[in-house]
Parts: sequence; C-alpha cells; structure tokens
Amino acid sequence: MAKPKKRYICQACGSVSHRWQGQCPDCAEWNTLREDVPATVFSQKHDLSSGGRAVEFVQLDAPGEKLERRKTGLAEFDRALGGGLVPGSAILMGGDPGIGKSTLLLQAAAKIAKDNCSTVYVSGEEAAGQVRMRASRLGLADAPIKLAAATSVRDILTTLNSMEPPTLLVIDSIQTMHSDTIEGAPGTVSQVRGCAFELIRYAKENGVALVLVGHVTKDGTIAGPRVLEHMVDVVMSFEGERSHQYRILRALKNRFGAVDEIGVFAMEGKGLQEVSNPSMLFLSGRETPLAGSAVFPALEGTRPVLIEVQALIVRLQSGATPRRAVVGWDNGRLAMLLAVLESRCGLNFSSAEVYLNVAGGYRLSDPAADLAVAAALVSALADKPLPTHSIWFGEVSLAGEIRPVAHAGLRLKEAAKLGFTSGCGPQDVANSSQLKYRGIRQLANLVDQVMASA
Repeated sequence: MAKPKKRYICQACGSVSHRWQGQCPDCAEWNTLREDVPATVFSQKHDLSSGGRAVEFVQLDAPGEKLERRKTGLAEFDRALGGGLVPGSAILMGGDPGIGKSTLLLQAAAKIAKDNCSTVYVSGEEAAGQVRMRASRLGLADAPIKLAAATSVRDILTTLNSMEPPTLLVIDSIQTMHSDTIEGAPGTVSQVRGCAFELIRYAKENGVALVLVGHVTKDGTIAGPRVLEHMVDVVMSFEGERSHQYRILRALKNRFGAVDEIGVFAMEGKGLQEVSNPSMLFLSGRETPLAGSAVFPALEGTRPVLIEVQALIVRLQSGATPRRAVVGWDNGRLAMLLAVLESRCGLNFSSAEVYLNVAGGYRLSDPAADLAVAAALVSALADKPLPTHSIWFGEVSLAGEIRPVAHAGLRLKEAAKLGFTSGCGPQDVANSSQLKYRGIRQLANLVDQVMASA
C-alpha cells in the first residue's frame, strides 16, 4: 500500500506546503504550519474540498430576469407543456414507432420558425432530403428551419457555438447521437447519458429550448438509462393506437407546470390536427341507447373528457371457466369491482364471461371510473339501457360505498355543456350546472336504479 504524503497547511492564510518550515512562504507568519495527513493516497487524490473556483450565490428573493414562455403555435402542445417552451429547458419526448413524434416536432418547429425565431432540427435517423420530403407532404416546405443530418455531438455543438443560439433545438433522436470521448456504440447507456449531458449543458448556458426524441421499449417505457429522465426538465409521452385516429400528448414529468395536463391530436393526411373538444371524438356514434354502455366524465389535468365505457356479459351453458377481458382499464380493478357486485349486491357473474372496453382506445386510470364501469356491467347483465344522456362517476370501496372524487363540479359542467341532462355519483356534490344530479351512497342503490329503469 502506498505511503500517504504529508502536507502542511498554514493556519493563517491556508497555503499548502509539502515540507515543514518555521515561516510561511506566502504570508510570512511564523510557526503557523500544521501537519495534515490524509487517510490514504486515494483520498488525497480525490479530495474535492479545495482547488476549485468560488461559486456565486444569489438571493432567492432578489429581483431577476423573468423567463417568458415561447408559444409553439400548437395550443394542445402548449397545454401539455404547461403554457409553452421555457428558455433553457430540456424536454424528452418518447412514444411508439410511427406514432407521430417527428411529425409533431416538425410542425411545432415550422410554426416557431415562421414567427421569426431561429429553429434548428438535427436528424440522426433520416437524411436531410427525407425530412424535406416529409415537410413537403405536411405543407411545411416554406418554413425557414435550419435542417441537418448529423450524429456527432462534437460536430453539432461546434456548429451551434459558431452561430447565434437558436430558440428551439430538436434532436431526433438521442439514441443515434454519439461522442468520440466515450467508448461504445450509439444507443448504449454511457453514450446516451454523455451526449444528453453535453446537449443539456449547451441549452442551459445559452437559453435554448432543447427537445430530445427518445426511443421506447416494447413495454412502452423510454429506452436508455433511467437517469436520462432525471437529467431533463420535462418528460412527455406521445400515446395512442395507430389503428385509431387520435393521439394524446401526456406530460409524465414537468418542472415548470402540472403533470396531469394532456394535449389531444388527430392524425390526418396533412399531419397532426389539434382536437379542441376531445369529448366529441370519443362519444361519436351514440345516437341509439344500448345496454352495457355508460358515459364517464374523466379528468385530465384541468380538462374534462367524456369517455364511453362498454360492457358485454355472455352466459356460459357448458360450465367452462369464464373469461375476463379488459381493454383500456385495469384488470385487477375489474376483478375487485365484480367481487363487490357479487358480495354486496347479490349479482352473479361467476358463470358469465365479462368483456369491458373503453371506446376509442382511451386508457383510464382515474378511480372515479368505478361507478361508470359498474353501471355498464349491471346494464349489460340486466340487458337494459341506462337513462339517455346520463353520466356516471364515483369511486367504489370494498364495502360497496360510493366515495367522493375530485373536481365533481367541473365534470358536471362539461357534461351539461355537451348536452347531457342527468348525472349520478357520490352524495354531497356541489352542482352549479343545469344538469339534474342524483347522489347515491351505496352501490346497491345503483343496482336498484338500473334494474328499475325501463
């Protein structure tokens, strides 16, 4: 083991000497050198308590320059971001292949560029001609975007440092970038982390809004190291089924806004179009009331979205094991709700197959959907349609109680605005809309109401 090196520190001025002497050579004080021996040579080499430059602290309450958000020109994109792009922010956007990530960013970049703001789009997956062809198909061929096809972070940063910092920098995608100072192929953990760190540092130092496109795994999570999500300011997920028209932009992390806001888009021939009223998108084709169909006012951030929940009950005559199939909702929650209906309400689902579907490919995670799902199940079991133009919301406990949910008044106002006339949910709800509301306390009351309906 190597012998630790001794050093002597002046108690008056803090200078360091590697041998003792009576007088400090820096401040000329006598008998002020004291021996300081690190525990090991390793700790001496990695001691970070000295040798750095002083960090400038500022007061939190001191007046400073206020950062103004930059509007992208897409209201749904701005809503999901919390109001627009923050200068110096780093945004990571993930989504399934072909879902429309590059299309959305190209449309946003074109609108910002047409607003006399410098925009740089760097593609590591497509050639410049291919991106230009896609822009022409979207009607964006005249947008003054600075376009490049490159994968070397050194080349990209060298070029950016030789010009005025842009307002928006898009890197598509971070898994294709590589740094010549790091060993490994592009897409490896070390390469993704190192390249993202250099790009984020450039964005912070120059006040550039940086958007990194990230690949996703087969489970739908963003590929690469999880530390990448901690390095950025905003993590966004672009969701939706490619067989369906709609796309949902959801913020999973946002240091500058709420994380439960969504933006809704519809994929059309000319690219992604904003959907200002997504409820009409998910409720189309409900002219005739059918058994097993219930409308639930879901809440995404500050936006209510009315969703149709569909249930189908098939009786088995052969005694085979019944099947439970769910699309757009949690399997475990359906099993719990069926158990409550059997135990607390006396209904029998044990000899029937249960199929549950959330219309439009929407995915529900709001616990307030329990009552709407229960209403659809009871309606399908009794083969009786629910009252026309009615909504259902409320959380169901294991005791069969209907528990209150957040923002009930906002849900009722949105339903009334779309022409719904009645609602059913928890008791003690402040109803300021024109909608006729009925509060129920137990799930058995819902069963009685559905069974008695014509």
